[in-house]
Order: sequence, then structure tokens, then C-alpha cells
Amino acid sequence: MTDSAWVALSLIERLGGKTLHALMMHFNHDPRAALAAGEDELRRVRGIGPRLAQQIRAVNLEAVERAIPAWQAAGVQILTWHDPAYPARLRALDDAPPTLFVRGGWRARWARSAAIIGTRAPQPESLRRAQNLASALAEHGCVIVSGLALGIDTAAHLGALAVPGGFTLAVLGCGVLDVYPSSNRTLAQAVMQRGALVSETHPQAAPNTGALVARNRIITGLSDLVIVVETEADGGAMHAARFALAQGRAVYAVDIPASGNRALIEAGAGVLPADTLNMPF
Repeated sequence: MTDSAWVALSLIERLGGKTLHALMMHFNHDPRAALAAGEDELRRVRGIGPRLAQQIRAVNLEAVERAIPAWQAAGVQILTWHDPAYPARLRALDDAPPTLFVRGGWRARWARSAAIIGTRAPQPESLRRAQNLASALAEHGCVIVSGLALGIDTAAHLGALAVPGGFTLAVLGCGVLDVYPSSNRTLAQAVMQRGALVSETHPQAAPNTGALVARNRIITGLSDLVIVVETEADGGAMHAARFALAQGRAVYAVDIPASGNRALIEAGAGVLPADTLNMPF
């Protein structure tokens, strides 16, 4: 049975995994005790200041308890740290999402996974390359992880879906019941048939910049390695590459002139020749 108090805490903005862990240690792993605590007691927990304490005090637990059955009726699976189906790769991170909301055919375990990421406005050859790489990896039983964005992400998901039995995960910076971008809702439906949508945000949340950046750590955290197909040095894929390196994931960049690819290669990322389909496993 889903712990509504845990879910309610995990939905608080800026209450990340590290702070929630400290909160649970302080309250003997009892989320209801944390929700019932006064502000002074909450502020004794490392990482909780006045604003966060007020947010915890303001949680409407009854509203969350009412919402959970509705989310589940809409096909949302709720995975907490304590659920056996929560991915072990992600749980091992010190900033792992306390709760994941999932729609589709979730697998509790998989052998190998690769994130394929890059710009929303790639060169045509990069789109083909991303799709071909995803298909080649999927043919070898690899789960393809990306972010459902336009451009490289879309090509990666399509590449996985082009392979019979291919499996792909789309990590969202919005709620799994409010898919963004809207132009990829048909793709999202296909992903749910052959994989899953995944998010740490409220299932009906609209996208925002913070959530879109933060979801990159989930994309990389779910993956054994990360392939950057094309990005500029200031592109969003660079956030993912930095998360991947901090998590100890292998990072590869396709050997093309894009400024982000050059920066990653110069910093020591593995190099994938532009014409290769040889997988770095």
C-alpha cells in the first residue's frame, strides 16, 4: 500500500532526497511524525530552514490521500525508495528521487541501459545517427533512456521502438499525466506500450525549468552509460553529462564539430566515431 505521507513529503518543492533522508532519520522513519511536527522541531533537521519548514507544515495530506487513487486509476504506478520495483541504479544515488511516478510497462530490473541525448534542433545526420544508435543498442537487449524532448530524444525513442521487443524509458520534466511537449503525446503513447514514462514531479504538473534540468540526473542515473549525439556547449545535454560524470557513469560523445561534443571530448569523454555503430559495452 502506498504511503501517502511519504508521497506528500516527496512532492514538496526543494525537499530533495538528501534532506528527506535526514528528515526520516530525525523522525525515526515516520513520515507522518514529520508532517505533524512543529516548525522548531523541523528546523533541527540539517537542510531545513524556515521556508522549507513552512512548506512541510502546509502539506495537505488529505488532498494527497484523495489524489493517489485517482492517479492509480489513470494508470500511474507509484514507486518509493522502499518499493522492490524502484530501480537499484537510481536508489544508489545520494540525490535519488524519493518517489517515482510511472506510466506504462515498467520493468523492475533490466540488464543494461544507455541514455541517448542531445539537442532539440539537431542536424539531419544527427537525427539519423541517434535513431540508428538506439536501434543497434536495443537489438542487443539494451534499454534506451531519454527525455521525450524534440530532436535527439525523439529519435532515440523511435530507434528503440523500431526494434521488435525494444524497450525505452522517457524521463519527464513534467507530470506523467500532462505530457510535454504536446507534439510528442502520440510518441508518449507508443513509449507506454513498449516502455514507460517516468517522473519525480506531481503527476499533473506542468513543465518548469528546474524540473527539466533535474530530470537529467534521473536519465543518467537509470543508465549504465550516456551517449551525447549532438549538443552545443550551453545545451541542456551538458547538464546530463555533468550529472553522469558525478554519478560515475561512462560518458561518450559522437565525434562531430558541435561545440558541446568538442568540449566533452576535450574533457575526457569517450569518443564515438560519427559513422560507427560499434557499441561501447
